[in-house]
Amino acid sequence: MIETNRKIIKNKVGLLNLAEQLGNVSRACKVMGFSRDTFYSL
Repeated sequence: MIETNRKIIKNKVGLLNLAEQLGNVSRACKVMGFSRDTFYSL
């Protein structure tokens, strides 16, 4: 369970960092394979 939570957190942090680097949430979501709804529900 702890390992699963770590993987989820790592993915979320990665998505947030990429969005910050790109300056574009839509593009970051597309690159990472997440929907924008997922991004905003973090």
